[in-house]
Amino acid sequence: MKCDRCDQPSVVHEVRIHEGVRTELHLCAACAQAAGFDVPAAAEPVIQMIKKVAISAAAAGTRSEKACPTCGATLADIRKAGLLGCPDCYEAFVEHLEATIERAHGGRTAHCGKCPRRRGLSIDRERRLKQITRELEEAVAAEQYERAARLRDELRGLNTP
Repeated sequence: MKCDRCDQPSVVHEVRIHEGVRTELHLCAACAQAAGFDVPAAAEPVIQMIKKVAISAAAAGTRSEKACPTCGATLADIRKAGLLGCPDCYEAFVEHLEATIERAHGGRTAHCGKCPRRRGLSIDRERRLKQITRELEEAVAAEQYERAARLRDELRGLNTP
């Protein structure tokens, strides 16, 4: 844009709305200083500032981009494709993926969906074994020996086929 008072490039752009009437004022550095605006000495065009920021961000991203040790996939590759490169990517990018997976699954981080029929009973059994084992440890820590004995017997019953 050009200055409203002379034909120099404008560096100050002011929009005022007074009683529903919009007025725009565009001034070059000299006219802006004369009008009482505080103008930095080295006014840099916005496009050049954006280019500098973009270049520094791209350089920072390429320098510190973490890659999977197995397949070499980077976080940028995973975001672009929407898929992980290999099973080891879960471990390599755990700090980035954990929050995303938790958000996508309503706060759940363990599988709680359907499973194949042939595997369903064994998964339920494994869950129950883990639950009883955890309760048994809690009962022993709290010195609730009668409850611990009951849980121990239940655990033995589940372990025998």
